[in-house]
Amino acid sequence: MVHFVGAGSGAPDLITVRGLNLLKQADVIIYAGSLVNPQLLEDRKEGCQVYNSATMTLEEVMEVMLQAEREGKNIVRLHTGDPCLYGAIREQMDILEENQITYDYCPGVSSFCGAASALNLEYTLPEVSQSVIITRMAGRTPVPEREEIAAFAAHHATMVIFLSTGMLEQLSRRLMAGGYEADTPAAIVYKATWEDEASFVCTVATLAETAAKNRITKTALIIVGDVVSHIHYQRSELYHPEFTTEFRKAKV
Repeated sequence: MVHFVGAGSGAPDLITVRGLNLLKQADVIIYAGSLVNPQLLEDRKEGCQVYNSATMTLEEVMEVMLQAEREGKNIVRLHTGDPCLYGAIREQMDILEENQITYDYCPGVSSFCGAASALNLEYTLPEVSQSVIITRMAGRTPVPEREEIAAFAAHHATMVIFLSTGMLEQLSRRLMAGGYEADTPAAIVYKATWEDEASFVCTVATLAETAAKNRITKTALIIVGDVVSHIHYQRSELYHPEFTTEFRKAKV
């Protein structure tokens, strides 16, 4: 059995209870060593084999899984955050299915949630933004043309941008080309929920300058939109005394 497990955004106590239990039961752990907190491996059982996938190819990862399965071992593939975002899990699942190997998937706390916690931020504010676009810049690996940053920026929704810290000058240009004003609030969150977490509020125009000033070159998320400044939003109707819900009548 193979368990894909979300390790959480960084802090070791942000893995789910289910995920931690699966780790403790594993005979083999393959973890994303460049991003997963190694403290999570401290609870592994005696004799558990550990592999760092940062130094491995897909083929090497899968060979470890297939061999462990042949030996009747319990396997955990430990991914950063929640594996459904930039986790490259589908290609692994397809190979497991081809080999008729059973697997499941335990969700985790994504770093985009961790980044919001670093800023005490709500991504969706009434009359400001009710949508969140999670995306990345095209770099060494492309993105579909229809998902280019400027096209998304035209919506003026909240944007959370992964894997783009090394391209911030270009990112600013594409955001402004899509319609964001230069002074639109933005933030850079470095290593969200890790011990050395750092966050910096700036604007769309000053993203690169802010990163350079604080020596941020990787492992950061970019947040763009008026929710960063959290001003001029409307009160939620849900808890308004004049709003009727299934559980509460409006107070006239």
